[in-house]
Amino acid sequence: MVTTHNLGFPRIGARRELKFALEAYWKDQSTRDELKAVGAQLRQRHWASQAALDLVPVGDFSFYDQVLDLSFTLGNLPERVQGFHGDALDNYFRVARGRSAHSAEEHGACCGGVAAGEMTKWFDTNYHYIVPEFTADTRFQLDPSRLLEQLGEARQQGVKAKPVIVGPVTYLAIGKAKDGSNRLGLLPHLLPVYVELLDTLASQGVEWVQIDEPLLVTELDDEWREAFRIAYGQLKDCRVKLLLASYFGELQENRELAASLPVAGLHIDAINGRDDVAPLVDALESQQVLSLGVIDGRNIWKTDLNALLDWLEPIAQRLGDRLWLAPSCSLLHVPVDLASEQKLDAEVRSWLAFALQKLEELEVVATALNHGRQAVAKHLADNQAALDARRASTRVHHPAVQAAVARIDAQLGRRQSPYAERARLQAELLKLPAYPTTTIGSFPQTTEIRQARSRFKAGEIDEAAYRMAMRAEIQRCVREQEELGLDVLVHGEAERNDMVEYFGEQLEGYVFSQFGWVQSYGSRCVKPPILFGDISRRKAMTVEWITYAQSLTNKPMKGMLTGPVTILNWSFVRDDQPRSASCKQLALAIRDEVLDLERAGVHVIQIDEAALREGLPLRRSQWRHYLDWAVESFRITANGVKDDTQIHTHMCYSEFNDIIDSIAGMDADVITIETSRSDMELLDAFDDFKYPNEIGPGVYDIHSPNIPTESHIVALMRKAAERIPAERLWVNPDCGLKTRQWAEVLPALRQMVAAARTLRAQ
Repeated sequence: MVTTHNLGFPRIGARRELKFALEAYWKDQSTRDELKAVGAQLRQRHWASQAALDLVPVGDFSFYDQVLDLSFTLGNLPERVQGFHGDALDNYFRVARGRSAHSAEEHGACCGGVAAGEMTKWFDTNYHYIVPEFTADTRFQLDPSRLLEQLGEARQQGVKAKPVIVGPVTYLAIGKAKDGSNRLGLLPHLLPVYVELLDTLASQGVEWVQIDEPLLVTELDDEWREAFRIAYGQLKDCRVKLLLASYFGELQENRELAASLPVAGLHIDAINGRDDVAPLVDALESQQVLSLGVIDGRNIWKTDLNALLDWLEPIAQRLGDRLWLAPSCSLLHVPVDLASEQKLDAEVRSWLAFALQKLEELEVVATALNHGRQAVAKHLADNQAALDARRASTRVHHPAVQAAVARIDAQLGRRQSPYAERARLQAELLKLPAYPTTTIGSFPQTTEIRQARSRFKAGEIDEAAYRMAMRAEIQRCVREQEELGLDVLVHGEAERNDMVEYFGEQLEGYVFSQFGWVQSYGSRCVKPPILFGDISRRKAMTVEWITYAQSLTNKPMKGMLTGPVTILNWSFVRDDQPRSASCKQLALAIRDEVLDLERAGVHVIQIDEAALREGLPLRRSQWRHYLDWAVESFRITANGVKDDTQIHTHMCYSEFNDIIDSIAGMDADVITIETSRSDMELLDAFDDFKYPNEIGPGVYDIHSPNIPTESHIVALMRKAAERIPAERLWVNPDCGLKTRQWAEVLPALRQMVAAARTLRAQ
């Protein structure tokens, strides 16, 4: 009999209950007890949804981020929040976002806010984690209370619990040594705390613990390989059984290492690493469990169950009870329930599976293996019919789009002149001061904006009334920017629900869910559009809004677009053709929009590629292929314009020092990046690489409610000027302002503009 389990479940709730509870608490509109009660209700509901599994994850629920949870479990708190009074949850939110609820800040201005922890992408996903901080003197002290509390709740509900934690080697690898010390030097201090944690769980009657080590699917040097041997050599005597889980890719050369570790079981991603399976079946010892992630935890297409069973049946015959089945990774990365989607295009809906449906697929596969396919014959027949309908659908393939991609040549991605010549023409046209100021594009999505959008979608107001409401918001945004004294303005994106969904709604080849929310970080959720077919643009998507905004001011107005790579990486992408082919289709569609903006008199156009780096394969040996087509796609989108049109791009919350040559290869006139949380450390790339174009290092953290000071911004820009000539520096926030309130945005931007004036005077 095969065993079924899950690596993790979406924590936000089918209706984003966690998001709303968190934001109410942070705004001092609910109590700590009320927030904790929502968390308990969600855990209870999610465990009930997984009751058919043989083992259910516990500890995967978090109020912000599972990596931050582990930092608190290990007692690894940044020095700046040590010694704070108050509830531990408030200190937790201080690290996550710079402050907790207003009423919890009892120490006045000196303690009202601290620097939030640095945030970056979890491997190659759009999920962000709070980066653990280390120094050579870091020491760890166990606090298992969060995990034990959830374990106790699960027991009361009769849950067959499998606690989930991030493994020690991955934890060190994804952290940052703030003093430049060797993180692996901390392993001897970290492992005893892991031993203590595992023994604590054993004393609670826990049999299996899932210990996540996704680092195993990356390229490791000898030092990190040895760290795995040392770590699991020390953990092997703990009184629990360890299921070592890798995911997001292939083990490849790490297969032998993984198979040699003294753990009771090994989970591998059989969606992305199927070639690992046969060697591991041979390599594992006779008592070791092999868990196969056979349902895609990263995408939303139905599994081909018959094909999967054809492959699994011989493996099941060989392994017997030692075979476990699960999704490939945590289901954190997919929406909760397809059954909620009553308005979704019916044809495409029949091809999809969200988290709950993926667990149903897992149960069908396990039943077929345990009792024969005849026991689930109807499920298998329905699944096959849906797959056949998708393959035969006339909505998926469009010859004209495919022919346009086939005509792409190198010339399509080249600017007319080199940057130096373009920069001179742009300076003559735009007449900007030194240290020009701008924002990344979006301004607060107010209650009024959301209500107008909801009423329009519900048919309560007509299109004319909706457009009038959006124009009023654009007018307000332009007026506020002029009063602040910004140099290059934006229209604020009032009309946009999301930077990807907005464009997908206007492109052929996309459909949209109503409740398909996925957590990006903390309370921030996104609803990725579903890319199911060939892509083309029906008509201009942004020109009307931006030209209206330009008509309100004499200052340059920046056209705002999302780039093809980001639209691709932040969508659920079709799996029946290479991602590169879909990206080039997107590039041609957005290129048409760029050229329409230029024809409409827009001289500054920003094409956001916030997700460029997160699409990188986890193995460096595979980077070049991805970067070649990703950069080519951006260049196709951007480089059809005249020399005096200034192209901007933006990237956020990604370490990109190691791909700086490819970023330069995009040949954008101006790039804006996140550097505030890393205290300009991301600019270290420019010590050795002489970036040729202009750059705007983000000078304050928009994901925190804290207001920056003028002196802090000036200091950051001086650091930037040590690496990049001052005449090529811009001053801007580190990301869009959509999630903030006007009461936070205006004082922060006043400080930013004041800092730019100080820099000019100096």
